[in-house]
Amino acid sequence: MDLTVHTREIRGKKVKILRRQGITPVHVFGHGIEPEALQCDTINLQKVLAQAGTTGIVGLKVDKSRKKRNVMVREVQKEPRSGQLLHVDLYQIRMEEKLKVDVPIILVGEAPALKMKENFLSHELYSLSVECLPGNIPNHIEVDVSILEEVDQGIYVSDIILGEEVTVLETPEQLIVKVNVGHIEREVEAEEAEILEEGEVPEDEESAEDSSSEE
Repeated sequence: MDLTVHTREIRGKKVKILRRQGITPVHVFGHGIEPEALQCDTINLQKVLAQAGTTGIVGLKVDKSRKKRNVMVREVQKEPRSGQLLHVDLYQIRMEEKLKVDVPIILVGEAPALKMKENFLSHELYSLSVECLPGNIPNHIEVDVSILEEVDQGIYVSDIILGEEVTVLETPEQLIVKVNVGHIEREVEAEEAEILEEGEVPEDEESAEDSSSEE
């Protein structure tokens, strides 16, 4: 993925003018380089962001330079209401230098435990923190939930195998996904337990006492 950017002269609050012209402010920084204020065509930038995410390597062309720089998306700022792209931070990388990144987790397959309507999947971890060379960064990590057949069965970080070139930084005991029983059933059980603790008589027993007293 290639992205062409240009040196930005407009700074501060005046960048609103650029956004109205379909241009997004871009900031590039990295180990051993001076931070640079750049700008990019918004439509082209959005396309690259959609493809690269936070794990893809982008070939950055600055002005008329033929030499590409390897960068990754570090932060994307958007207007909360409209979703308008406001600002993008890019991090210039070295292909021979390891990076720490968060890789998205995607659930795949169908869990047999979900055949019971009251069961549901609780997705606890949405990304996995790893360390590796830029060329070895996975675009995403697939977690197959088809092995989940029973309630309380789960998949943990320790179950993920990525290869020797990728080091997982998360705690092995960290839960990724688990089969739980539906909320309705648990709420009913909790309410019944609360009633018994308070010493209240359940409705069915109360009805039985009323009928016996009438006799």
